[in-house]
Amino acid sequence: MNELKPLGIYIHIPFCRSKCQYCDFYSIGGSRDRRLVDSYLQAITLHLKETGALATDYVVDTVYFGGGTPSFFGADNLRRIFAEVQHRFRVDKDAEITFEANPDSVTESLLRKLRAEGFNRMSLGVQSDRDDVLQKLGRPHNYEQAKTAVKLARACGFDNVSLDLMYGLPNQTVLQWEETLRHVLHLRPDHMSCYGLKVEPNTPLWEYREAANLPSDEAQAEMYLKTVSILEEAGYAQYEISNFAVPGFESRHNLKYWLGEEYIGFGPAAASDFAGKRYTNNRDIQNYIRGVIKQDVPILSECESIPPRERAGEYVMLRLRTVYGISPEEYERNYLMPFEPLQRVITPLEAHGLFEQKNGNWVLTPKGFLVSNQIIVQLQEAQDASEPLAKKR
Repeated sequence: MNELKPLGIYIHIPFCRSKCQYCDFYSIGGSRDRRLVDSYLQAITLHLKETGALATDYVVDTVYFGGGTPSFFGADNLRRIFAEVQHRFRVDKDAEITFEANPDSVTESLLRKLRAEGFNRMSLGVQSDRDDVLQKLGRPHNYEQAKTAVKLARACGFDNVSLDLMYGLPNQTVLQWEETLRHVLHLRPDHMSCYGLKVEPNTPLWEYREAANLPSDEAQAEMYLKTVSILEEAGYAQYEISNFAVPGFESRHNLKYWLGEEYIGFGPAAASDFAGKRYTNNRDIQNYIRGVIKQDVPILSECESIPPRERAGEYVMLRLRTVYGISPEEYERNYLMPFEPLQRVITPLEAHGLFEQKNGNWVLTPKGFLVSNQIIVQLQEAQDASEPLAKKR
């Protein structure tokens, strides 16, 4: 019998109470239209059924409900979808089952229902401990609600709680960010994601970005380095550019993306990397529903097979986001590409404190993470100019 391969499942819940000022994810702000919700549940259920038949050689070891705001969607709807996942896929008994939540929609009833169903990890969007900042960002909660949500989660049996924070916010100083970090650490989360604010086109914040008094690039860089040092001092190990965890509490699902493992996404705009193909679902919820149920419009907005050279580029780009880095031996063995052209880029960067070697792998330092995009471009240019090992031989 062939060994079962690990698989991650992502379920996109596009419903949320309101759109935040900076959000460019696909979501629908406002009340939950019952007919739309029922149609969406029907489409997700059918999509899971059809796809489960293609994954008989896999065992699902992570399920992630993201959004939008899954907690706003309601416990009964989330339980219905998860029950279908369990019915259509082989789900490991020790699987990591995560749902994203906003503090304003976390209740004891929701938490107890989800915990009883098998959900074991909550990712809470806190973003800031300052209510005036939260209001300017369009967040529908206050910090007191965030503290209450964490306490409720612990009381309801969630032993794996992650908090999301953002830095580089309007009018924020480095000192204020340090105070936020130290304040939020009193909640003792098991995992923390700390993201620098990115002002994206087609968001309300983009329209008034010049008047938002955003911190300079230099200030954001200092905030990032403070994050690394403060969280390390508090016992949180950095394992990815923006992610920190108490040892053993790294996000197993998100690691699939960064380590090049397989996953399937369900819902509008959800992406997949499965069976050698990478594809993305239709971004519009109505077209996604029609595509699944009526099959009169395409479900997918794009689908492509990834050639080995491109996979090699993805390996470099994604692995360098993590503290695991890139292995010369693994690179050459899996992609039949010479590592030596990449080494010529890495060596002078190591001398400038941007790279270090750990357990035989090349890993970016915190200073290197700050300029990782530029470094990855250099490495991919070197890769594009090289010939595969097979041709050289």
